Amino acid sequence: MLSYQALSASTQTLTAINHSRELLLEHSMGLLGAWALLNLLVSGFLVTRTDARTPKHYFHQMNIGWNFVNAVLAVAGILRAHPNQVAGLDLATSLTEQFTTEKILLLNVGLDVAYLACGSWLRARAVSVYQRPERLLGFGQSLWLQGGFLFLFDLGLYVRYHPFANDLLGFLPPLPS
Repeated sequence: MLSYQALSASTQTLTAINHSRELLLEHSMGLLGAWALLNLLVSGFLVTRTDARTPKHYFHQMNIGWNFVNAVLAVAGILRAHPNQVAGLDLATSLTEQFTTEKILLLNVGLDVAYLACGSWLRARAVSVYQRPERLLGFGQSLWLQGGFLFLFDLGLYVRYHPFANDLLGFLPPLPS
């Protein structure tokens, strides 16, 4: 039977782990938002200063659309993260949140690879089309940049986030021999 002090220490440790997990997610969404804002500003400025018959124009055009979505996701993620409201989370809820987030991150990594592949396909396709190959080339370049960033972002976040699973699993009682 656990003493009150041991139970209290265990609860404080669980709260600290959950706080760190949520804080990491919040900061990561801030990074995604900064990336989106930087892309919106730079590409928003440059799209009006490039010839519409060049791949650069379409590169910036795609970046604007892509990063509008990134900005919305970042804001939603920041609003969803609650690092200061985790005191009441029990172990089961914490584990569910942990593994749900991990699954989402791994799914995103797979999607990021698909974005890179799609960018490669668009660039290859640009060589064989006669109507507006510059559009396919610019869109493909943008998919490479955005997909590459998101791949590194999602994979890096997963690598940083996954160790919390071991911390949470440490609360489970050992299996009988």
